[in-house]
Amino acid sequence: MEKLLVFILLFIIKTTFFWSQAFDDLRNYNHPEFAKSNSEISEKKSLINLDCNQFAFFSEKSTNWLYLYTEIQKMIAKKDRKLNFYHIGGSHIQADIYTHDFRTFLQSNWPGLDGERGLVFPFGLASTNNPSNYNFSSPNNWTGFRSVSARPEDLQYGLTGAAIKCADSLIVVNFKHMRSLVKPPFNRLRIYHNTGEFFYDMNFGSQELFVTDTYHHADLGYSEIRFSDKMDSLDIQFIRTCNIATSLEIYGFEFLNDLPGITYNAIGINGAGLYTYLGNEHFLRDLKIHPPDFFAFSLGTNDAYTSYENFNPQKYKENLEDMIKLILTVNPKCAILLTVPNDCLLNKKHINKNTNRQREVIYQLAAKYEQAVWDFYGIMGELGSSKSWKENGLMQTDYVHFTAGGYHIKGSLLIDAFLKYLLQFDTLSELKKLN
Repeated sequence: MEKLLVFILLFIIKTTFFWSQAFDDLRNYNHPEFAKSNSEISEKKSLINLDCNQFAFFSEKSTNWLYLYTEIQKMIAKKDRKLNFYHIGGSHIQADIYTHDFRTFLQSNWPGLDGERGLVFPFGLASTNNPSNYNFSSPNNWTGFRSVSARPEDLQYGLTGAAIKCADSLIVVNFKHMRSLVKPPFNRLRIYHNTGEFFYDMNFGSQELFVTDTYHHADLGYSEIRFSDKMDSLDIQFIRTCNIATSLEIYGFEFLNDLPGITYNAIGINGAGLYTYLGNEHFLRDLKIHPPDFFAFSLGTNDAYTSYENFNPQKYKENLEDMIKLILTVNPKCAILLTVPNDCLLNKKHINKNTNRQREVIYQLAAKYEQAVWDFYGIMGELGSSKSWKENGLMQTDYVHFTAGGYHIKGSLLIDAFLKYLLQFDTLSELKKLN
């Protein structure tokens, strides 16, 4: 009897040790099909590989992702802090459909954690597609610039990779939230503009009564305005103060407040690749102004939209690693999410085998830097799956971009993968308490 009890005890100890050790290795965690049941995804289940819909880890531990989890839990419990999320990419991000779904979740899921709108760009004034959840208007004539197609010597791109320029002596810009369930107010505003001496006064019309301070940071290329009350719209005049011919350059607006929660900055430029952001002169400078706690890369479609022979996986790897290093320079604790591009067809008819080569590179770098991967290529069904998504009304006729319904499916999948990440680290936390 004693031998049997000893055997059972040893078995329990050994089993507990095995599972705790196995779970400490993030690669061995078995995720549920859903973190939270979702009928929208379930209806399209035949098109989706749900086993891939998770933040996958390819190294034993990730102290950065554990740190982010801990900060999120403290934020939820104490409601005393902000977290700054960035998500950069190309046209999928400029549209800000699935990313706005994720933003809406992050800013409405936990009571009392409204966060702030963060960094936005007036794409409409640059004569390109603007996200539907906000709007900038102006009676002035603007010239728009995107770093993928124009790099004039007198423009130095920052985080957004875009700029608008106007030579008028009196310039008016208006901002308002549009179709959105989350509309965080702001009591601070950063305007990213010409670096160096700023030859404009700013007037806020009826909102001028609420202006308490204005700071110009000539060397950092932005001005910050503080208001006594929270606002949800903006009316601003720029009045030129010199007689010399000069133009106002705007690289973005950042809407800030003192509310706890998550700021989710979606930054996308149609046609952008990794090389685009690496070439933006003030990318690093601007990122240091508001460092990231979380940074997602959704770049690669444009990098690999070419024949198999012309794509250079090593160059893609070098560019992606340079971007990872750049982010970790700003915040060594930043949690980085590397997303695998979606399946696409070249010129609407040729399958693109380069995406799988990109995935191999992404896995390698995720393991090297102990970061996470969201494998949307695998979630879609891998090579050729864009045809099925198109046949089911989720992709456009170019077999690269999604329909609005497809982007909303993608947003729901991203939210569920994020919830699975939180559940995974909840489990890790509970196991450590037991041990």
